[in-house]
Amino acid sequence: MKNRNVFRRLSAVLWLTAPTLFAGESSPANPDSGAEASNTPAAAATSPAVAAEAMSPPTPRELMLLDRIEKLEKRLSDLEAGKAPAAVASTSSPAVAAVQLVPTPPPSKPITETPSTPLMVSNDEPKKPEKPEPFAFADFTWLTGNSRQTDFPLAGKVFSGEVRADTAYSYSLNHPQDDTIAGSTEVFRHNEIQLTEFGIGGDFHWNNMRARLLTQYGMYAETQPRNDASPGRGQYNLADAFRYIGEAYGGYHFDTLYGVNVDAGLFLSYIGLFSFYQFDNWAYQPSFVSSNTPWYFEGVRVQVYTSDKLKIEPWIINGWQAYGKFNKAPGVGGQVLWRPSGNISLVSNNYWGTDTLGNPDRKRIHSDNSIQVKYYDRPGAFWDRAAFSVTLDAGCEYGGGVTCSGGAGKDPAQYFLGFMVYNRFWFANDQFGLTLGGGEILNPGRYLVILPPVNGATSFSGTPYFTASPGDTFKAWDASITFDYMPTQYTTFRAEFNHRHANVPYFTGPGGITPEGGNQGPPGSFVSGFTPDLVPTENRFTLGLLVKL
Repeated sequence: MKNRNVFRRLSAVLWLTAPTLFAGESSPANPDSGAEASNTPAAAATSPAVAAEAMSPPTPRELMLLDRIEKLEKRLSDLEAGKAPAAVASTSSPAVAAVQLVPTPPPSKPITETPSTPLMVSNDEPKKPEKPEPFAFADFTWLTGNSRQTDFPLAGKVFSGEVRADTAYSYSLNHPQDDTIAGSTEVFRHNEIQLTEFGIGGDFHWNNMRARLLTQYGMYAETQPRNDASPGRGQYNLADAFRYIGEAYGGYHFDTLYGVNVDAGLFLSYIGLFSFYQFDNWAYQPSFVSSNTPWYFEGVRVQVYTSDKLKIEPWIINGWQAYGKFNKAPGVGGQVLWRPSGNISLVSNNYWGTDTLGNPDRKRIHSDNSIQVKYYDRPGAFWDRAAFSVTLDAGCEYGGGVTCSGGAGKDPAQYFLGFMVYNRFWFANDQFGLTLGGGEILNPGRYLVILPPVNGATSFSGTPYFTASPGDTFKAWDASITFDYMPTQYTTFRAEFNHRHANVPYFTGPGGITPEGGNQGPPGSFVSGFTPDLVPTENRFTLGLLVKL
């Protein structure tokens, strides 16, 4: 209504000032101009009604302007009432009809957002549609070995931070007197609260540059390097150089295909399906197939995403979980990861290398293959999801005194066969999880068996109390049940029971595996009068608090 009053005022002003506005038009070139009106201050102060009576009859020009004001006022009234404006009809003189207004369309989005007609011609090439991010077409937070996070509070434009904390309490029913647990890459002490791993760092990303750093503090800083014998060859104690680093690499992203990444440094292995970080897994203690295969690689990898569902990744690395090379040849391998739908993930990892220290003639091959299937998904139900995983591994060593199959007249067989199967259930909108699983391995020659740390033994030192020579057999199986309470996507409270059994004494018994008074002599050496207490069976409880941000 405010705008309508404006038009009324304008109409009155035009009536008052018409003689002055059009005074210059009473000339031979404009025969329609009327007589001049008074232009004195007194006349200008008169009311519109009085002025109208005092003025001479309006000229056709003045009638035209008044007609236009009347139609504009009518149009504004219709727009305020939400009606479509009526077409402007010509009811005036021919002069009025000649200057009728073009109807104005009702208000809409600014033309700069979605113009129907280009306002200017651009010489720029049309933008190509962006390709989807690899594996972003579905929700894969259900996978074991994969973080369940969907929100990342520390994500930034240049740096995305990451913090991990893994603290656990384990209790072995063997009650070892030295509180040492053997044969695991995740659990190391009995009846103690221990920080397994604390990692802080994150990812750097800017102009196709990429880099990642995550620290490794806690028990992992001691236990991971002791399982690598390669620092025993040469100088500069590589185990100490990388002890507190879990991941550290730099790389470049190429905008080709669906993305190609080239990274060099220290990165995690994928062999064995489970992640190095317990937070990402369905269970705390994975079966032997995962626990006895590499957790990290050092070298170069190339990740080639041929589509948003397929990744092909070759590696050139120092060796099998190795900070350095065991011999002259490096290790080579690669991964093929295919996720044809949001319910299926298939991965194959394959490796070749020379990984026996001081024996360059001995070669190692290994194939690791897994499938994960989500077979039940009912959002909103109490039992809302279920999935399973199956992993099959096969490999062997040949040359340098061993063969893959053995047999009469041949060198001893040295191979690895193993499987593990897990089934996971989620409840109450994924706040609770229950996992049942286990597996079995057969590894003659024990070349992939985690060496018990008797008298401080490492993979480099070896120990006479548990040999790993050609012909030494090792067969083991395990089963576990895991219960998780996950109040947020950043926190997991975990309770787990494990039963493990081997065909030879392998796990720590009540007498422990540490000599009286502590380790004596060189790591792993023979101690007169000391016999470690190794037993074939272990039952263990674990409670963990796992955090990732």
